[in-house]
Amino acid sequence: MPKLTTKALIILAFIAIYVIWGSTYLLNKIAVTALPPLFLGAIRFFCASLLIFGIAKLMKLDLSITKRQFINSVLVGFLFLVYGNGVFVWALKYVDSGFGALLASTQPLFVLLLMRLMDNKRMQKKSLIGVSLGIIGMYLLVSQHELITNKNTLLGIFMIFTCVFGWSYGSVFVSKANLPKSYLVSTGYQMLIASVMLTGASLSFNEVWVSPLEWSAEVKWSMILLITFGSVVAFTAFNYLLKEVSTEKVSTSAYVNPVIALFLGWYILDETLSLQSIIAAAVLLTGVYFIASRKRLT
Repeated sequence: MPKLTTKALIILAFIAIYVIWGSTYLLNKIAVTALPPLFLGAIRFFCASLLIFGIAKLMKLDLSITKRQFINSVLVGFLFLVYGNGVFVWALKYVDSGFGALLASTQPLFVLLLMRLMDNKRMQKKSLIGVSLGIIGMYLLVSQHELITNKNTLLGIFMIFTCVFGWSYGSVFVSKANLPKSYLVSTGYQMLIASVMLTGASLSFNEVWVSPLEWSAEVKWSMILLITFGSVVAFTAFNYLLKEVSTEKVSTSAYVNPVIALFLGWYILDETLSLQSIIAAAVLLTGVYFIASRKRLT
């Protein structure tokens, strides 16, 4: 079997984070309607870490980790999986999956601003246009009357924005951090660490743990897909891309995911979007396009 070139691996990795992660909004929405969110994340990432380490062992990869790599993995695991994913899934209890995906599409804006603050990289004209459109799109999205008058929805929106910020910071950090050389092993440690933290958080918040024997068929299938494709495949691809291409290019998955999430939410869960949400999405994603279409950062 011929070995895949770096270019081919990058293309496959982008397909994974674009398509698979676009579907995880729906899968998480289905699962969180029946399971406590922190418990859901703890089970998902623990099972995924076991699969990853099993695969790594079969591939005879080096599983060792240094103290610095472990500390970095703890930080990354918290930003990506405990807060960025765990709290995000909790917020989906109050926000439609498609709407949540639209809010998450602001990630490239946060990444660009963080790179400006952390690396002192000057913004180009296209970047400034993109950020401006992104701010306008966010305002249109969250200023709708039916959202403002619903306290739970407002809380969900606010928490999703904090999750996106945490995920964005983690993306910038990982691109330079000292982590295990193998992307698969690095992902495994991040998920194992996150599962421990999520378990502790779940117990602290007195979540009611539900036996898998009591899960519905829909929830079981959602968890299986989240573990295998959403965690093992897509997250490994994400870690790989953060080391191989620029962070802002990786963050462009945030404007492909909502399209898939919106369609699946409409088709499977009968979710609806207001005209203002559609207009906001168009403005927001146009802004992200301007950011993604920059030829280079200076």
